[in-house]
Amino acid sequence: MSSPRTKYRSKAANRSVSADWSAYSASYDLLSKHNPEYQALLQGFEAFLDSIETPQIIYDIGGGTGNYTEIAARACPDSEIHFVEPDTNMNRSAQSKLAAYKNITYDNRTLQDIDATGTADLVICIHALYAMPAPEQRLADLRRLLRPGGCLYLIDIGRYMNVPDWRSYLFASVKKELGLIGALRVFWQGREIAKQNKSILEAQKKGVYWTHTETEFASLVAQNGFEIVRQQSVYRDHSDLLVCRAIS
Repeated sequence: MSSPRTKYRSKAANRSVSADWSAYSASYDLLSKHNPEYQALLQGFEAFLDSIETPQIIYDIGGGTGNYTEIAARACPDSEIHFVEPDTNMNRSAQSKLAAYKNITYDNRTLQDIDATGTADLVICIHALYAMPAPEQRLADLRRLLRPGGCLYLIDIGRYMNVPDWRSYLFASVKKELGLIGALRVFWQGREIAKQNKSILEAQKKGVYWTHTETEFASLVAQNGFEIVRQQSVYRDHSDLLVCRAIS
């Protein structure tokens, strides 16, 4: 069970307090490209794929603009990959980005509406679970997709989105890379991201989006039929990464 500190969206929560993911999608890749922490997550996932037997069936749940699916499609060209993203603009951006890969199918349903059971060798879910309704039930849905022994690669934002801190960090990183004028240009083009991150923070504070500690997160994952193989704090300690195996 979740502790008093664990927050997630309930039936009573104000669902109007949330990010506009369609607006977010337009600038998402721009800032992600210049975010060292985000790039480190991508590199970590690529290294993970190199360390395991090639999965035959892969699901990317809440796949956003398709960055993790792109890595999977490149590393596993013979795998059957299902990209699942309910936001129309996010899904459209991913399809455009991934057009060259022929082993991907696209689905705009929510996780709970995906009817596959016990078929996936690998499920990927990156920075998506916290924004879903009833995360404990969604963890059960992630488990449902996997065959026994299948792998879940899960990263979730658990702590409050510290918008000013992230802005300072990213501006310094982009300025180092592109200079002052280049950084100002990138931040102007990506100004929608700051707006939506503020909405994420508001939703976290109101309990619409889930927040959790590392211990709370691991406990809930384990309760839903997973053995935790690896756990670490990532993304400047805002997120938790878990590599899990589905228990028979």
